Amino acid sequence: MIFNSLTFVVFFAIVLGLHRAPLPWTAKKIVLLVASYLFYAAWNPPFVILLWISTVVDWWAAQAMVKSGRPWTRRAWMITSVVVNLGLLGFFKYGQFLLDNFIVLAGAAGIAYQPAKYDIILPVGISFYTFATLSYTLDVYLRRSKPAKHFLDYALFVTFFPHLVAGPIMRPTELVPQFAEERRATPHMMLFGMALLTLGLFQKVVLADGFLGPVVEAVYDARKGVPMALDAWVGTFAFAGQIFCDFAGYSTSAIGVALALGFAMPDNFRFPYAAIGFSDFWRRWHITLSSWLRDYLYIPLGGNRHGPARTYAALMGTMLLGGLWHGANWTFVVWGGLHGLYLSVERWLRGRFASYRPGPWMLAAIGALTFLLINITWVFFRAKTFGGAWTILTSMVGAATKPVAMIAMLPMIYAMTIVAGIVATHWAMRDKTIELVIQKTPPLLLGAIWAVMAMAIIAEQGKGSAFIYFQF
Repeated sequence: MIFNSLTFVVFFAIVLGLHRAPLPWTAKKIVLLVASYLFYAAWNPPFVILLWISTVVDWWAAQAMVKSGRPWTRRAWMITSVVVNLGLLGFFKYGQFLLDNFIVLAGAAGIAYQPAKYDIILPVGISFYTFATLSYTLDVYLRRSKPAKHFLDYALFVTFFPHLVAGPIMRPTELVPQFAEERRATPHMMLFGMALLTLGLFQKVVLADGFLGPVVEAVYDARKGVPMALDAWVGTFAFAGQIFCDFAGYSTSAIGVALALGFAMPDNFRFPYAAIGFSDFWRRWHITLSSWLRDYLYIPLGGNRHGPARTYAALMGTMLLGGLWHGANWTFVVWGGLHGLYLSVERWLRGRFASYRPGPWMLAAIGALTFLLINITWVFFRAKTFGGAWTILTSMVGAATKPVAMIAMLPMIYAMTIVAGIVATHWAMRDKTIELVIQKTPPLLLGAIWAVMAMAIIAEQGKGSAFIYFQF
């Protein structure tokens, strides 16, 4: 079940109606829990078992860590949680990847190894809920937070359907306390939540799928031929717009759905294409993932507390693993490695020119360079193979042999206009929030914009597809 479907509209209407019905709070939480399992089971019912395993193992591990006063017992339960969660993630997401690489290594050693076909389906959203459940047991082990008092509250935290399959990656301390007492959306929360849902679906259905997706596919999924330099650049810029509208669209929709039910979830994007530098970019892009990587990888690897060399190694290690989190392919590792390199170079430059204070024009130039270099990384994120990525990169620098035009003029104009509009909007909103803009916008104008987005979504229905980040 996806947000951009009629099935979800019916599902959400029923859930919302039951949530506002005169029922006891415990009954309402049970309704939300059952609804969340149904939401997830719509993809593949047996995979609900994986959710149960993660939920039960982490619940008992956290309870046991609190009850035990012995350090080795607490450590054993923490390791059990980590092994179970990462074991499930590794088997379903990285099993084929590891097997393929083992076959290559065996072949290099002169061993012809042909195993049985590894035909395993990837459970949707497993990377997201694995990180969410791991944060629970790790925080309890590190004494950053106390375990949930009630199993129902914790189970609902794991499975709460707005964030279950593609984030935001919630921390227990952000959501579990909200289940303690009855929550019901005020009229303002309901209105704002539905506005966010409409905005998110507009980004996904109309912009990402309707205008940008076909342009990206024409360049990156071409079966034969090499794109011209202009086509390669336009296709890559279009993907920058598509991946933002697709993923930010999901996060915005998820936050809106949760708000309409009376729950608050953190922002996951803050206008990232207005970033000035790469550390700024990661404070604005997929915020809940970047903060998770910082707290549970970068800082444990040493952070910036043990000298420059250790800091650069921690940055690179964190981003390489962050790249691998996105997909079982070496192209994602290169994508993460490039970001690690960017962050390391930026940190070195900041230390080298610590007293330098750039003016407005220099800040704009740094922002433009940041956006350009980020687009280079998107090539590896979107291309399925290194050969495909190399084809795009050689075309970008005008070194392709016998290139051909792959994008018609009108779709190219539409795509570049939308991308330019996204970047301009990010810069205009760089230090603002959507809430503030909505509050200052005249109600009549706001209603007209809302109506236009809603009509555009309806007009594009039937053409949309699953969100890109569902595969992660």
